[in-house]
Amino acid sequence: MTDYKLDIGSFLEKSQKCPVIDVRSPAEYDRVHIPGALSLPLFSNEERSIVGTLYLQKGSKEAMIKGLELVGPKMKEFVSHASDLTPEGELALYCWRGGMRSNSMAWLFNTSGMKPHTLEGGYKAWRRHIHEFFGQPIPNLVVIGGMTGTGKTEILEEIEKRGGQVIHLERLARHKGSVFGHLGMPPQPSTEHFENELYTSLSELKTTKPVFVEDESLAIGQVFIPKSLYVQMSSARFINVVVPFNERVKRLVLSYTGGETELLIAAISRIDRRLGSENARQAKKYIVERHMEKAVEIVLEYYDKVYSRSMGMHKRAIINNICVKDENPGEIANRILEKMINP
Repeated sequence: MTDYKLDIGSFLEKSQKCPVIDVRSPAEYDRVHIPGALSLPLFSNEERSIVGTLYLQKGSKEAMIKGLELVGPKMKEFVSHASDLTPEGELALYCWRGGMRSNSMAWLFNTSGMKPHTLEGGYKAWRRHIHEFFGQPIPNLVVIGGMTGTGKTEILEEIEKRGGQVIHLERLARHKGSVFGHLGMPPQPSTEHFENELYTSLSELKTTKPVFVEDESLAIGQVFIPKSLYVQMSSARFINVVVPFNERVKRLVLSYTGGETELLIAAISRIDRRLGSENARQAKKYIVERHMEKAVEIVLEYYDKVYSRSMGMHKRAIINNICVKDENPGEIANRILEKMINP
């Protein structure tokens, strides 16, 4: 039998040159997948359940026969679809463990004149690889910090426009970090899929040059930064952007208070105990009355205390303060890049 298998390194190289096909069920793909992979499932969700139940109850032979029965009528469709995806005939396939499903598809495509490759160990091998990758040091990591409302995300975007290398953790997490961070954002991915997309972003960077990332807690909404990366962020070079309290209040009012009153109040309710019952009650009252600056001031005082405690917990090797008066994010980005050249 033809051997289609590639180890993870060779598979990643091949994936830069040809389409990557996920042959797992639609439900598996929707939950997590290799970023950029296209779904071409061998079995539907229902078919996978049928075959899996047969395997457990009657063994592999009966499961295989049932699988052939289900797949047979779809073989022509599989070949036609794959041919449309890869005019040059070469493609890379993976399933959960690199077993029957990807090998079966590879056999079919090979028989049809295409050149398939399968990932040895399947999606599980991908996950092992990215966990090992996250443990590797990023020697020129630079953390952009500052209290809530500083505009760190906008500063990162301006650094990127000027050619800087940036890791967009909040963009990948689809959350802005605070109790209001989900407002106006799409649903968050699972932590697993967040890690998959983060790996793709990191693997494209040149670590010989500075890599900028926004200061974050370990959790961004409901997803978590890989612990090995978070440890590096906690001790990396740190640029602390200092913006006056009243300016941060104005920025947060513009960013968060245009939404529905009920959603804003619900967000406050999530931190009632930490704000204190009286502060929480007063903040909600201000929201109802549309005194947004006063509501934000109450919440921001709480977040400032949290951030100050967090700063005291990390052992920063180098801390550079950049005090801002009325500069816009682009001007702040210029100052940060200048500081990297002339520390």
